[in-house]
Amino acid sequence: MKLILDTNAYVGFKLGYPEIVECLTRADVIFISPIMLGELMFGFRNGSRFNRNMEELNLFLSHHAVEIVKLSEITSDRYSRIAAQLKQQGTPIPSNDIWIAAQTMETGAELVTMDNHFDKIHGLVYRLFQRPE
Repeated sequence: MKLILDTNAYVGFKLGYPEIVECLTRADVIFISPIMLGELMFGFRNGSRFNRNMEELNLFLSHHAVEIVKLSEITSDRYSRIAAQLKQQGTPIPSNDIWIAAQTMETGAELVTMDNHFDKIHGLVYRLFQRPE
């Protein structure tokens, strides 16, 4: 099983959300988008534990099942198609999430997220998790 993580899925994993932890432990490959990395690092820089968070992220990224995917011309094309579709539907979502969705489709992976707005993207395969109460 190939997965790609949305930023909130990584956070859920780090917080020990059982369903997300179980999902990731069963994956053969976990793709990481540079867009998601940028969002995480931005969050780290705005917090009080930058060095610790970066150490934990680097440990995660060093796992044999984790692979950072590159942005490509195919990603850019998919991004433009998804953004146009969403604009036409009148259902915009954050631009970074469109990039992550484009990479999900390009890699043939399944997106792991806690954002339900991904349902607006036709053809995107994703797993929606809820935050535990």
